[in-house]
Amino acid sequence: MNYFESNVISNKQLTDDIFVLEVERKDATAAAGQFFMLKCWDNELTLMRPISIFKAEADTLHFMYRVIGKGTQRLSQLHKGDKLQLLGALGTGYPIQQVHGRIALVGGGLGIPPLCQTAKELAAHGAEVVAHIGYRDKLFALEDFKPYCKDVLFSIEKGEIGYHGFVTDLLKPEQFDAVFTCGPEIMMRKVAAMCAEKGVACWCSMENRMACGIGACLGCSIKTTEGMKRCCKDGPVFRAETLFQ
Repeated sequence: MNYFESNVISNKQLTDDIFVLEVERKDATAAAGQFFMLKCWDNELTLMRPISIFKAEADTLHFMYRVIGKGTQRLSQLHKGDKLQLLGALGTGYPIQQVHGRIALVGGGLGIPPLCQTAKELAAHGAEVVAHIGYRDKLFALEDFKPYCKDVLFSIEKGEIGYHGFVTDLLKPEQFDAVFTCGPEIMMRKVAAMCAEKGVACWCSMENRMACGIGACLGCSIKTTEGMKRCCKDGPVFRAETLFQ
């Protein structure tokens, strides 16, 4: 973990409210499923914003985010050459080294971006990766998965192409050695239940409001079968059976 200042390389708008911010990495560590706290404002009582790693390159970090409030609105206004502060990498990511064979990734909405770096690291580890990606009405990041995946399946609730329905309709857990998922809790609950029924190991990336990002404030604590856990420090990635009963 490191607190540092970086420079913006680009800040591209993909849809009405989704952007990809690329910044200089500055030798920061970064692993699949981890996140950074980002800030581009001074002298304001506005907390840093937790943003998951979309892609980590040798010299750059990419963050995909949705504009939903004051902080992300400020991030969306950054331009090439602007400066921002980062804290990270933070959290416990996906157990890339613990899994082998055929791995399914299941993402929905803004749970999709963290799975791209996950696919990249799994592929480098020798796993065969199949991505299952669920959208509401607009496609994004689809092409970013293809270099690392054996196949990329996608669903869309409202659209003219692709499977119309839920992304969980496309998942067949029994065909995989492990499943990693990230997205809306209702989706992850379904994925976890499907995996439990078939005896397949499953890991979920949880989301909760984070203030500090380092486990000090306890504001992002959630209930698990092992007691209260902090999303930012103990997670955000947890074994599914500790979350959903």
